Amino acid sequence: MAREISKGRLWTGWTMSGLVILFMLFDSISKFFKPAQVVEGTLELGFLEHHIIVIGVLGLLSTLLYLFPRTAFLGAILLTGYFGGAIAIHVRIDSPLFSHILFPVYFALLAWAGLWLRDDRLRRIMFS
Repeated sequence: MAREISKGRLWTGWTMSGLVILFMLFDSISKFFKPAQVVEGTLELGFLEHHIIVIGVLGLLSTLLYLFPRTAFLGAILLTGYFGGAIAIHVRIDSPLFSHILFPVYFALLAWAGLWLRDDRLRRIMFS
């Protein structure tokens, strides 16, 4: 039995999700064009240049799945894995904690909170 979601909750959820979607679209699509900053940053993280496209495809597919309500749950799971990989990489290279290591955590929390606010099915799963 689906309940009606308030407009405020829906707007807040989509705003939170929208921030994650916009960031990930920008990040993923930029990897296809390989600007100097992306190549340099990727190499500094320990990847080779040919990995950039693969990372971009994985980020883009996860984001597109998250964008559509029917597949948003799967997208959130895949984005969580993507962000987990980013955390592991930054821990490995001893990046600063709050600005680099926890940045993907912030986005994972934003993604799940946004989905939780806009999807009654997720709330039912969590509290049943």
